[in-house]
Amino acid sequence: MRVLSELEPKNVFSFFEDICNIPHPSYKEEKISNYLVEFAKARNLEYYQDSLYNVIIIKEASKGYEDVAPIILQGHMDMVCEKTPDCDKNMDEEGLDLEVNGDFVSAKGTTLGGDDGIAVAYALAILDDDSIAHPRLEFVCTVSEEVGMEGAAGIDVSMLKGKKLLNMDSEDEGIMLASCAGGCSAQVKLRLNRTEMTGTKLRISISGLTGGHSGVEIDKGRGNANVLMSRILRDAAKKAPIFIVSVEGGKKDNAIPRECLSEIIVEADKAEAVKAAVEETANEIREEFATSDADFNVTTELSDGCSVKAVTKEDSAKAVALIQSLPNGIMRMSQDIDNLVETSLNLGIISLDESGICLRFALRSSVGAALKNLKNQIACVSKTYGGSVEFTGEYPAWEYKKDSKLRDDMVNIFEQMYGKKPTIEAIHAGVECGILAGKIEDLDCISMGPDIFNIHTTEEHLSISSAKRMYEYILNVIACK
Repeated sequence: MRVLSELEPKNVFSFFEDICNIPHPSYKEEKISNYLVEFAKARNLEYYQDSLYNVIIIKEASKGYEDVAPIILQGHMDMVCEKTPDCDKNMDEEGLDLEVNGDFVSAKGTTLGGDDGIAVAYALAILDDDSIAHPRLEFVCTVSEEVGMEGAAGIDVSMLKGKKLLNMDSEDEGIMLASCAGGCSAQVKLRLNRTEMTGTKLRISISGLTGGHSGVEIDKGRGNANVLMSRILRDAAKKAPIFIVSVEGGKKDNAIPRECLSEIIVEADKAEAVKAAVEETANEIREEFATSDADFNVTTELSDGCSVKAVTKEDSAKAVALIQSLPNGIMRMSQDIDNLVETSLNLGIISLDESGICLRFALRSSVGAALKNLKNQIACVSKTYGGSVEFTGEYPAWEYKKDSKLRDDMVNIFEQMYGKKPTIEAIHAGVECGILAGKIEDLDCISMGPDIFNIHTTEEHLSISSAKRMYEYILNVIACK
């Protein structure tokens, strides 16, 4: 049963619902990629699909627009998959359960994927409608944007003719992006020894944090479940030696983790003292983050008489100290743009296996030298504790163009429609414009989109009215000669 069939624009929301019905997490985009190919085939449109499953679809100019400069429409097909603890949906295999509440579309128990499903829906609706006036349109739809923009890094764009690009991967109507940070991912590993240990096991669970996108929300001061768990374990170890059995937190390095679970084992006669220390630290954190994370919660369950293989007390202490020593959050604010984060990092994923502990960070900076320094800092701390670090997926910053005809035209069209000028901003989060600008000489880019709230969280919701206005705005932009 279709849920969005009565929403306007009908074509946009019809394609958006199709997209939501196809599982499309990062690294598993084959199904949605093939859907895009079938769309192009059915309409006899030129298309390209590469081995990564990136897709490019081209539609030649409508009558009267043959001599107008081509426009590149751009978005990504993967989504961040998060779900509530009580949601049993397999997001690798199942579509979303959409719901409409007033002016908003959301998904029951999961992220919505409006970032960036709405961009794909916009592009398909435009390509599908032969009544729309437009120059040559080149739709570039990438994979793995949410895990380091790997699709954009690997895509071949040599067949494109456009020098103007509309990136539809922003979430604030009326705010247009003209610059973004560069960044990379970091994976820190520390080998840990294990031993047989008998005692009382404590299962410590952090939940209820607000979370969010590590680029967009890093300046909100929200709690990071992985970092807070290391703080709890640090204080617990002051009461008695702890032996870490397991620790798991976060799913994406670019999402501020909301939950973390750790199991430790201690000597039986120390269990109550350790539990009390956990509760004391939890209360301190609750007070500290009362505004940003009002639903923060910590639970501790005790199991007596356990015999398990656990990390030695020395290596457990080393692992906790490593996490506590590594930086996290905002490192520096911009000296040139008010209220813009220049450099930051986010400990998005923590995991433990037989070989040791693994920490995965998303690093961002709009200043190349600052990113280099942050990488060196992480490497230095990791080496001090006997760990190793690997940096992957580095992408360039998208630098601001002082002279941009595309930006000028878009500002004028916005002012005609809305009766006011849009806000032009730089953003700390990464968008693919920087990578594509490195592939296409003299590329002129703007990033924009409708209002989407709480992206990358289970509270994500898309404004229906904003989606409609922005679609009409895009049509006016591509019709501009």
